[in-house]
Amino acid sequence: MLDTALPPLPERPTPEDLRALRALQSRLAAQVSLEDVLTALPARLAGVDTGFEDAGRTTRSAAVLLEGDTLQTLESRVARLPTALPYIPGLLSFRELPAAWQALQQLSTAPALVLVDGHGIAHPRGLGIAAHLGVLSGLPCIGVAKSRLVGDYDEPGPLRGDHTPLWHKDRQVGWVLRSKPRCNSLFVSPGHRVSVPTSLSLVLACLGRYRLPEPTRLADRLASRRDGRAPAG
Repeated sequence: MLDTALPPLPERPTPEDLRALRALQSRLAAQVSLEDVLTALPARLAGVDTGFEDAGRTTRSAAVLLEGDTLQTLESRVARLPTALPYIPGLLSFRELPAAWQALQQLSTAPALVLVDGHGIAHPRGLGIAAHLGVLSGLPCIGVAKSRLVGDYDEPGPLRGDHTPLWHKDRQVGWVLRSKPRCNSLFVSPGHRVSVPTSLSLVLACLGRYRLPEPTRLADRLASRRDGRAPAG
């Protein structure tokens, strides 16, 4: 269980606490697997995103379960927990994971793939939230972020599906993807049990009419409270 794998998170972390969390990130990053366990969309996949309420005091995470063939929503859940950690660059996964994991656990069917609004291995220590969630859950995960955290790249072309590699420290850590014409690029990186090439093909298979792939788009609407519907069972 994720809850037992996370260390106690201090409300006001000291420099020693931060060093310990960064060291834990490095240890978990060494457990990331980039070997594919699937190469096409499975029958059930999920999108996960996280927002905040009460001026950041409450973490609000959403998990949406979709049908792989149609990308239609089957179920959605929202979890709210007291925010575990202040915002600290590079340590965002510790802040978001407790609520994200709780939302994911509330789904009645376990997904075979999770798309997370955030980064996978495209992270200073190789452990963005998609990689962190993947290692601790064992689920194949991909990060789909709206902005760059690390890496160098050439801007992709203007057409839907145009993409370029994202490089960090002489290693390809993901892709920069034009998911919709005249929209800013997305940053795709594998989190766990998905290879760099397959992370791109799976995200491309999840694109609909919008900039974000359907799993994270739907989760984003719930996590950011832009969807007035109650979570569906």
